Amino acid sequence: MSKPEMSAKDQERAKFAFDVYDFEGKGTVDAYYINDLLRAVNLNPTNKKLAAFDVPAKKGERTIKLDEFFPMFSTIKKDKDCGNYDDFVEVLKLYDKEENGTMMSNELEYILTNLGEMLSKEDCKLVMSECCPPEDEDGCFEIIPFLKKLCEKE
Repeated sequence: MSKPEMSAKDQERAKFAFDVYDFEGKGTVDAYYINDLLRAVNLNPTNKKLAAFDVPAKKGERTIKLDEFFPMFSTIKKDKDCGNYDDFVEVLKLYDKEENGTMMSNELEYILTNLGEMLSKEDCKLVMSECCPPEDEDGCFEIIPFLKKLCEKE
């Protein structure tokens, strides 16, 4: 079950998450949950990378075993296209026109719904309502608290 490209700590994290999603205790997980599993171990895969794993559209179509999940974990962990907290800080600084750590809410909405892996308007509203601090009188919010909440970086 051990994979040479994975550290013992990564194997432990992947196994723990896998066991959580092994609802019946049979050593298998419904492949429908691959995306959730990868995010449960603090990975941030792109939709394009997830497509390579042939994630079923419905529950119950197929299952995977832990030794099938390990290569998925390794692939995503090695992926350099996945952004992280520091990358997001640098990108959003470009929208800080006043150089005071804030950006306009409507600009964030535009970014989330029109660039990269676009969110639906509903998902965008959810992200913004859950993660954005209150706007100031100019319609701006503080970038760092938003990113900390979004990335759950303490």
